[in-house]
Amino acid sequence: MTTEPDNQTEINHAEEVEVPQSSAEAQQQRGSFIDLPSRWDRWEPLAEIIATILLALATLATAWSGYQSARWGGVQSTNYSQAGALRTESVRASNQAGQLTQIDIGLFANWINAYAVDNQQLADFYEERFRPEFKVAFDAWLATDPRNNSDAPKSPFSMPEYSVSQAQEAERLEQEAAKTFEVGAAANQTSDDYILNTVILASVLFLAGIQSRMKSIPARMIIDILGLVILVFGLYNIATYPIQ
Repeated sequence: MTTEPDNQTEINHAEEVEVPQSSAEAQQQRGSFIDLPSRWDRWEPLAEIIATILLALATLATAWSGYQSARWGGVQSTNYSQAGALRTESVRASNQAGQLTQIDIGLFANWINAYAVDNQQLADFYEERFRPEFKVAFDAWLATDPRNNSDAPKSPFSMPEYSVSQAQEAERLEQEAAKTFEVGAAANQTSDDYILNTVILASVLFLAGIQSRMKSIPARMIIDILGLVILVFGLYNIATYPIQ
């Protein structure tokens, strides 16, 4: 009775059994898979600190930008209202100036008619009713001897002495209204700038919020760096914008 087939089977089975790796070889193989994550794990606390700083500074800066935008919006509204009121006063003064000019023209025309027919009494009657401002120009015009001097101005209205204070007031009010409106327009632009800066800073809050949900440490660090750049830009804007 032979046992060679059984011995041959045992030999073949032994060849099929794999030789287990040594503990050193197994540790080296596992290390090849965990080396890269281990190198980045030490940056995780820094990523958390940066994210916290981003959230704190961006929150404060966003609130400040929103507050300043509202303040400058109020300045804009106030100046626009004042400009409108000044223009209303300017129109009123201009209308009064036109009415006074018509009175001056009417009295002077009546004086001319009385003077042309040598009715000195009637001419004096009209002259006594001249406005003080017109009387100054009228006397200066008479001094040029318009009856005999062909180079004399045609009427007192052509004299530099002629003026209507209401017309000057209307011009002053119009210029003041224009300046006030420009101040309001500048305030409006500043308010818009602060609103845009609020949007920029809000993006920092968004980046800081999603950073904590990322599992990849390199990705979190990239988001932190991007957030820092945007935050610095937003803070620079705040430092250069006017404050109300």
